Amino acid sequence: MLFASSRNRLSVAQPPRQAYYTGKVNNPPFNNPYANQTIGASVSIPLRIFDRNQGEKLRTRLDIDRSDKLAQATCAQVYSDVDSADASVESNLILLKPYKERYLQMASRIRDTIAFSYEHGAASLLDFLNAQADYRSVQVNYLSLR
Repeated sequence: MLFASSRNRLSVAQPPRQAYYTGKVNNPPFNNPYANQTIGASVSIPLRIFDRNQGEKLRTRLDIDRSDKLAQATCAQVYSDVDSADASVESNLILLKPYKERYLQMASRIRDTIAFSYEHGAASLLDFLNAQADYRSVQVNYLSLR
């Protein structure tokens, strides 16, 4: 019986938990007897005087700007490299055309002529080796341009 009465007094002294969590706890006013008949309002303006993150925010903004500028510079470098490679390919194609049409055939014909002359005794060994070296040099140049 003593236990039941103390439990009853304890439950009356404490507000219900659900009311406490929903914010409906009855707070009696100490200085204002007409608290139930008044309306209050408050305005808060955040002052950034003591904001310790100002430096970090600025540093982060600078890092983001720096990353954007680096990305733009990289993009410009890629476009420049592509344009340079395209110009190089065009230049090599222009240089390759005479080798394919004229120089390879001419070097082959000269080498064959000198080889025929050497086989029949009209040209020296030095002339034959020179013609062979010239033919190989034309072939190497052609393959390096390809």
